[in-house]
Amino acid sequence: MALDPPDVARTAAYLERFSFPDRWQEWRQLPSSEPNEELRDRLAQYHEDLPEGLGTVRRFAPLEGLWRRSRGRGQATMQVSELPRAVAAAMATASSLGLTVDDAVVLHDSNKLTLRLLPCDVLARVAPVAHQVAQFEVDLAQRLAESGCPVAALQPRVEPGVHERDGFVVTLWTYYDPVTPQEVSPADYAHALGRLHAGMRGLDVPTPHFTDRVEQAQQLLANRDRTPALADADRELLGDTLRRLRRVIAERGGAEQLLHGEPHPGNVLTTRNGLLFIDLETCCRGPVEFDLAHAPEEVSEHYPGVDQDLLRDCRILVLAMITTWRWDRGDQLPNGRRLGREWLSQIRAALKRNGLDSHG
Repeated sequence: MALDPPDVARTAAYLERFSFPDRWQEWRQLPSSEPNEELRDRLAQYHEDLPEGLGTVRRFAPLEGLWRRSRGRGQATMQVSELPRAVAAAMATASSLGLTVDDAVVLHDSNKLTLRLLPCDVLARVAPVAHQVAQFEVDLAQRLAESGCPVAALQPRVEPGVHERDGFVVTLWTYYDPVTPQEVSPADYAHALGRLHAGMRGLDVPTPHFTDRVEQAQQLLANRDRTPALADADRELLGDTLRRLRRVIAERGGAEQLLHGEPHPGNVLTTRNGLLFIDLETCCRGPVEFDLAHAPEEVSEHYPGVDQDLLRDCRILVLAMITTWRWDRGDQLPNGRRLGREWLSQIRAALKRNGLDSHG
């Protein structure tokens, strides 16, 4: 997979924070054909130049989680100026709990920083104290794991909990080596999601309703300062689609339960233990079709008892939501605007194909 220029620029800025004044301009000029693995190798060559006390960050994987960002809510990446402190907080936290940490591999940078700590081989998730729901995620992961649900496990060598250090919260999880090949059959995907839903069905956990998520998108559309590049006709299309389908889905009165919220492929790990779901912070309540709308279309063909009409409406609703996030001026997804334009066309085609009037 090639590295897109926006990710090259962000990696360059990352290096600049670690005092590479003579190299970061070179990194900005890397061609888009630069393979991701080669990028990691070149960054690894410089790891010993990191400032004393910040630990060793040897590899940076800027394309990890690309699907997650494209399908998600447009949350900004952690501020570049915070990265060294966040890495240091994770390493210090793990060390204080008796784990051996000499190195940190940045796996994913979104609203949370995800690190692989070595040689203890622990996965750490780090977020600013003011922007996190870590305790909710830890508690829910414990309960789901205890009921046999396919979710990533907390790190068993330390007591489960949320650790606060230097303005960040750190949670420690099991690291799973990637399995090759990583292709997932729709049947396996549907089976794993069904098991997750079965375990969630019995939990009484206070969570937002899926309509609260839709409301977030509607609020973004209403804020022209945050979406200045969105044309009026497109704003009207998205607003009408969100409003109408939110009402139609809610008025169906079907069964609702606890959901993952965003069980797209970016939130599914392929491991030796099978498929495991991650990122439980997006949990909400609603029909299972809302979750299925985030998965590849073929998955629903293997999921029992699906209301196809409801699923169709949920798919268009979710597409309208993720399209809205792409027009947030703070959205950092590479090629996000291009995707936003493509998805606007898809929304119009879907509404026309299904005889749905976006007005009303």
